[in-house]
Amino acid sequence: MKILHLDSNHSLLLDELNNLGYTNDEDYTSSKAEVEAKISQYDGIIIRSRFSVDKHFLDAAKNLKFIGRVGAGLENIDVPYAEQKGIFLISAPEGNRNAVGEHTLGMLLSLLNKMNKADMEVKHGKWLREENRGVELDGQTIGLIGYGNMGKAFAKKLAGFDVEVLCYDIKDDVGDINAKQVPLKTLQDNADVISLHTPQTPLTLNMINADFISRVKKSFWLINTARGKSVVTRDLANALKSGKILGAGLDVLEYEKSSFEDLFSSGEIPEAFQYLVKAPNVLLTPHVAGWTVESKIKLAQTIVNKIKAKFS
Repeated sequence: MKILHLDSNHSLLLDELNNLGYTNDEDYTSSKAEVEAKISQYDGIIIRSRFSVDKHFLDAAKNLKFIGRVGAGLENIDVPYAEQKGIFLISAPEGNRNAVGEHTLGMLLSLLNKMNKADMEVKHGKWLREENRGVELDGQTIGLIGYGNMGKAFAKKLAGFDVEVLCYDIKDDVGDINAKQVPLKTLQDNADVISLHTPQTPLTLNMINADFISRVKKSFWLINTARGKSVVTRDLANALKSGKILGAGLDVLEYEKSSFEDLFSSGEIPEAFQYLVKAPNVLLTPHVAGWTVESKIKLAQTIVNKIKAKFS
């Protein structure tokens, strides 16, 4: 089979696919139209988030047998249409779930202990101890929305703390020793911390909005290492101002481009985001929760393993 690689990844991906006897071509610069013009020559493509794989692209890919996405989600692919055409879809959430679990825990502990705020103050010569008194994680109830690979990885990290972990998921019977599955209302009634671990779907777009926030019984901490468009930034900023949300750790943002490689297509920065940038109880990272040295290797290896299992 011939495979076209559209994004650069760890070298083991090419090396191992070559060793399996596949022909591998690389094209990291051509436009989508240029790729469409030649995609019929290929049996498989490997992509991260360079561009969307839509109906027009899939119609051009007349011999495509599989799409490998080196990442956790498939939102940049028209999944129903690809499946209708019998194309095997491969993602690799197993490859970066541990990284996401560690990053999520790090964000939460940093927020509770005001580490980011205190760090900036000390660097500017301020030594404010009482103002930076932290809150302990032990004794709190953590609510996870989405309990797949990422949610389970975070819950496993929480197992060493004296916390109650609740999870909500649209699938039944996903709870385990690390998290008790409950209805969404139960989670909203009890959570001190809410952490998102959902893919981007029509159900999760704008999921955390003013209505959702109002239904949470307590003031709470919000962590999002999933997808930025799940949170309405304007409503988040308002809840931070009112104190309903005590603080937020965001690895992903509503304003990200679909490639995840940049934020704004224009120079205009929304007012809500300007607030987040200045807020001392908001921690921001550039979509790197699953972006570790180790996960780069594991993501590539996961794709290789799944191609091998399906086609060898």
